[in-house]
Amino acid sequence: MNNIRNYVYHSRALELACRQAADQFPVLLLTGPRQVGKTSLLEHLRNPERSYVTLDDMNLRALAKSDPPLFLQRFPPPVLIDEVQYAPELFPAIKYLVDRNPVPGGIWLTGSQSFPLMKGVSESLSGRVAILNLLGFSAREADRRPADMPAFLPGGMAVEKRGSSAAPTRLISTYERIWRGSFPALVTGQIYDRDLFYRSYVQTYLQRDVRDLLKVGDLNAFMRFLKAAAARTGQLLNYTDLARDCAVSVNTARNWMAVLEASHQVYLLPAWHTNLSKRLYTTPKLHFLDTGLCAYLTEWSSPATLEAGAMSGAILESFVVGEVLKSWWHLGKDPSLYHYRDKDGREIDLVIAHDGRLYPVEIKKAATVRAEDARAFALLTHRGATVGKGAVLSLSPNHIPLDRTADNLPIGWL
Repeated sequence: MNNIRNYVYHSRALELACRQAADQFPVLLLTGPRQVGKTSLLEHLRNPERSYVTLDDMNLRALAKSDPPLFLQRFPPPVLIDEVQYAPELFPAIKYLVDRNPVPGGIWLTGSQSFPLMKGVSESLSGRVAILNLLGFSAREADRRPADMPAFLPGGMAVEKRGSSAAPTRLISTYERIWRGSFPALVTGQIYDRDLFYRSYVQTYLQRDVRDLLKVGDLNAFMRFLKAAAARTGQLLNYTDLARDCAVSVNTARNWMAVLEASHQVYLLPAWHTNLSKRLYTTPKLHFLDTGLCAYLTEWSSPATLEAGAMSGAILESFVVGEVLKSWWHLGKDPSLYHYRDKDGREIDLVIAHDGRLYPVEIKKAATVRAEDARAFALLTHRGATVGKGAVLSLSPNHIPLDRTADNLPIGWL
């Protein structure tokens, strides 16, 4: 049976930011994990005059690496160069070209593997390149709901606007979305065998990105690490425990986690703290950016078993953090996101810093929410922070004020 169906382009919220960046900078770089639609997005935006070339083609890759000026003569602006991380030798040649002829939007690039890619960009293209991040579909994009929304912040007209085109908040449909994940091929039905997709994705990721980034010899050991990391989504990142469970050194665990972060598989949510307080943890929280991949790695066979299992609360938290992050990144904005935990074990799942205020968010797998669920928000005030409106994001179907400082918001409002 053929698992591939006809592909129909889904609009992405990042389209406007891409157009605006291309109007201002000579180089546009779109980065993100594999298979999230980077090429599809820029292909959709490019006009017929812009040529397309991919460095997945080994002959073209060899030319780009061995003779970058000749490559750019063969493929002059306007051009879209796909998978540019395979030929970092291009960056100095691109710099020379755009310095001589700084036409806005002349060169569009896509790339994965953020760390080595960004090293080459920062060394050669600083001030000449607009960098945008793309993840898998947000829930809004997947549902084809209006995507021209402000980034998520609790309270005010911004969140009311999101609520005006909210999805119904239901337990089963929420976990179906979490279990399926956000990769466009699965969301659109282009590929309907979820397990086959993730099995192939992991094999490709291990064989290409991991080997390229770290030259890992024992891919089986890295696979054990990948599964152990997935089992810790939504938890404080303890490298010692993670290394022990995988039978590797702590330094190896740190290096391998850097690979997951560099290839946009995980997001390390830093802890909010002040320099004055020794009562706060500074350990980041680990969140898998695609919850479908996380559920596959931890071997949950269905949305129902995932929802009823031990990871249900943690993976819901990772899903919400990912949706909030997409609401910013897909507008071309870089948010300041944190979590809060003190030595007494009091926590706030997500803290959004914006315009001198902290906006606390609690994520709750429940349909009934009470004012005490937002009690920890006052801890930020006690630490001397200026605190904005807070929110408890829950499975409740209704927007309900909890007190003057916080509201309950349905997860479907994201």
